Amino acid sequence: MYTVQALWTQARERLDVTTVLFSNRAYQILKGELANVGVGNPGCKALDMLDLGHLDIDWVGLAKSLGVPGARVTDMDGFNHRFADGLATPGPYLVETVP
Repeated sequence: MYTVQALWTQARERLDVTTVLFSNRAYQILKGELANVGVGNPGCKALDMLDLGHLDIDWVGLAKSLGVPGARVTDMDGFNHRFADGLATPGPYLVETVP
């Protein structure tokens, strides 16, 4: 969810940026931070708050609504093609990778 503001700024400023979003459907970085501070088992409620899989975010649609074209990929071949598209496209571009 931190990416929304960055996409908006990229569109507003017409920046030549290709954003690669690893859509793991969770605040995975925050789970790692809990482990880093010694929280062994944060509990079901805490883990549920870090899960974004209940409603999958349509990142490509969200990016488009902000003026950023993009594509969703599920394999390396698709990633290679769409990343190349992003580099060749003037302005911002989003490549959402979904496992």
